This record gives sequence, structure tokens and C-alpha cells, in this order.
Amino acid sequence: MAHPNSVAQNGAGKHLSNGTIAGLLPTTEPSDAPLSETLESDLSQDEDEQGFAPVLKNRNFLTLWAGQVFSQLSDKVYLVLMIALIESRFQAEGQTISGWVSSIMIAFTIPAVLFGSVAGVFVDRWSKKTVLVATNLLRGALVFALPPLLWVSHDWATVRNLPVGFCIMLGITFLVSTLTQFFAPAEQSAIPLIVERRHLLSANSLYTTTMMASVIIGFAVGEPLLALADTLFGQLGGFAGVGKEVLVGGGYAIAGLLLVVLKTGEKSKTVIVDGVEVAAEEPHVWEDIKDGLRYLGKEVHVRSALIQLVILFSIFAALAVLAVRLAEVIPEIKSSQFGFLLAAGGVGMAAGAALLGTFGQRFAHARLGLYGSIGMSASLIGLAFFYHHLWASLLLIATLGAFASLVGIPMQTTIQQETPEAMRGKVFGLQNNAINIALSLPLVLAGVSETLFGLRVVFLALAALTIAGASLTWYISRTTISKSGS
Repeated sequence: MAHPNSVAQNGAGKHLSNGTIAGLLPTTEPSDAPLSETLESDLSQDEDEQGFAPVLKNRNFLTLWAGQVFSQLSDKVYLVLMIALIESRFQAEGQTISGWVSSIMIAFTIPAVLFGSVAGVFVDRWSKKTVLVATNLLRGALVFALPPLLWVSHDWATVRNLPVGFCIMLGITFLVSTLTQFFAPAEQSAIPLIVERRHLLSANSLYTTTMMASVIIGFAVGEPLLALADTLFGQLGGFAGVGKEVLVGGGYAIAGLLLVVLKTGEKSKTVIVDGVEVAAEEPHVWEDIKDGLRYLGKEVHVRSALIQLVILFSIFAALAVLAVRLAEVIPEIKSSQFGFLLAAGGVGMAAGAALLGTFGQRFAHARLGLYGSIGMSASLIGLAFFYHHLWASLLLIATLGAFASLVGIPMQTTIQQETPEAMRGKVFGLQNNAINIALSLPLVLAGVSETLFGLRVVFLALAALTIAGASLTWYISRTTISKSGS
């Protein structure tokens, strides 16, 4: 393994310095210091290079991370904003809000299924920085456009019994979600461009911790935050009732402006034709998607990591549905307070991600994934037998989240490390597409299964699915290593 100082500090850490034997040996003269002192110095330097410190010193990563904070918080609060607008403008007295919210959720989900793979292809062709900046600024502009559009259309005739204003909200939600399909693979592809390979686990741990924190904060404090924004905006002399849109749109806009200074070190793809450098001709979109599928079929480690991620997200999608029923059968809380149970999972995942970023470099990714799957299975089995008890359920769900981080973060890091730069957008696009499709199945099946078989059977089935998926990917991985070694 190359000494840390032999790797050029160019973000991705791909090029070696001009030392002997392609930079693998030190470029300095041999030291006269005793060997023990040299070893102690190297060990001390290696310890300094572990954990979160190296990535927190990386200005480009800090820029991307800051953009992620504002963008993902805006994503979560956006859904809370839609619910607040429905309640204040469209929901009739005594009418259930479920139908309105379901329509918004469908509009938010359809682009993920339709455009996930295609978006990844274009992310590979375009500048990652441009995609990150443009998608945030455009989402901000769409949210800023909501108040005037709703004001103009408030007394228009209905469209198939739906208020025009609500149709506008559906359209804007669809567009915001479509832009998110481009932002997500661009963000995931940008991390390996600006972070050295050996620090990717720590970077992904911070990324996941932030993602889970945004879920908890966005959904937990979204409503009071929007109310506060309305109040403050009104006191500052703005139009009454539009502070909510200013807050969410402003979050996207700030993310876009922060990412303007990001440096990814990307170069445009060019070819020489008749002595002139011109832009390289890109293949058809579907050819690029096929390339991504062929790559996944060929690369066992990447495919195994993707399978485990799909299973992981499926289980948490099922848990999101089962949490409502779980809250209903726990005597100490109401069914409407199911968010506390989901928040426990988020806290556990954030804690696991923090520990993983500090100590995870010492373990192989496949082993971490196996340990995480075993821990998740044990937590689900525990839930199957103690789901009537509040504190036991909270502890087990938090433990489930902590072990889930041992699966999700190393598997995401494996995909980033093993996938060439030219393929990352395609692979991450296919990954997002597969995960979004996998998320939709448990949303349908979990509730029906719970009605037919009860919580205990469903939790045990999820535990079996977790360990089966981990065993399969572990077996495939070990078999591949054995074949390559023989």
C-alpha cells in the first residue's frame, strides 16, 4: 500500500507522485532515524488519517456536505409544506386529508420510477457540478413560483373536480421530484471525485448521518419551522402566508449557490478529428443504460452491494408502514405518534454511521455488511416478540437502525470504489431506480401481510429476508474470490 504522502492530493487520489517504481516508494532520501521511531511516526500518521478528520479538512467535501444539508432539509420540509398548503387551501371541514396527500406522494414517486435510470445516464455525460447547481436553483425557483400561481388560480374552475391550484401543486411536485432524480446520482458520483478512496467510508458515514438527521429534523420540526417562517416573513414586511415557500425555496437556492464554488476536477470528453479537438459523440441513451446493466452483471461485488441496499431499503419501507400499526398496539402512545418509532431508527442509524466513520476502516466491507445483516435480523426477531412494549420497541428499532448503517454505508462505499468514473452516473441511476421500485412493493405488501398474518409473522419474515439476502451475497462474493484465486 502506498504511503499517504505518495498519493497526489487531487481529491480522487488516483495519480501517484513521481517517485521510484511509479511512486510506490518514498521520494525522499532514506532517514537516519531509528526504525522504531519511523514506525511510530507512520502509525501516528495512519491514526491521524482515520476517522472524520481527513474529510472535514477537505474543502470540496465540506462544500458538497453543506449543499447536501440545505438540499435534503428542503426536500423533507417540502412534503410538510405540501400538507400545510392542502390543509389551509383545499381540505374541506371534516374531510380526511389522506386522499390529497396520497396524490402528492404519487406525483413525488412517479419520476423516481420513470427517470431514475435515464437521469443517471445524463449525469455521466454532463458536468456533475453543473447538475448539482442547476437542479437546486431550479427546484428553488419552482417553490418560489408556488404563491403567485396559487393566487392567480384560486378562483378558476375545477379540472375533473380538482381545484386548479391543487393541479399546479401536483405539477410542481412532479417537476421537483424529476430534478431530484438528477441531483441524487450527481451527488453520489461527485463524492469519489473529491474524496480519496481510503476516506470514502468516512465521507459516506457523514453523508448518511446527514441524510438521516434531515429526515428526523425535517419531519419533526418542519411544521413549527414553517409557521415560524410565516411569522418572521410577515414581521419583515413580506406578503402574509408565503414565508413557508420562501423558507423551502430559499433552502434549495442556498444549496445551489454554495455548490457554485465546488471543484470536482472533471474534464470534458473530447476526441481528435482531423487534428481538431471536438466533443466526443455520445451513444444512444438506451445503449448507456444497457452498458450499466452489463456492468452490474459482470461486477459481482457491485451487484451484491446493490442487492443488499435494495433489501435494506425494502425493509425500512415496510417498517414505515408497520410503524403505524405498531404505535396502535403499544398502550403508551397513539397511532398518530408513530413518528417517534421511526425517529428512533433514524437516531440509531446516525449513531451507527458516526461509529462506522471513526472505526469502520479496520474491517472489510463484506464483513461489515454480514455483521449488520445479522444484527438487523436479531433486532427484527426481538421486535416480533416485544412489540407491545414501548421502550423495548424503541431500543430494538434504534438497534435496527444502527446495524442498518453497517449494511448501507459499506455497500454504498463499495459501489463508489469499484465503479469507474465513466460508469458511476449509470450505476447510481440504476441503483436509485431499483431502490425506488423496491420501496413501492413493501408499501403495498406490508400492510396487507400484517392484516392477514399479524405483526409477529411479518417481522419474522423480514428477519428471514435480511439474513437470506446477506447469506446469498456473501456466498456469491466468496465463490467469486475462490474462482479468481484458483
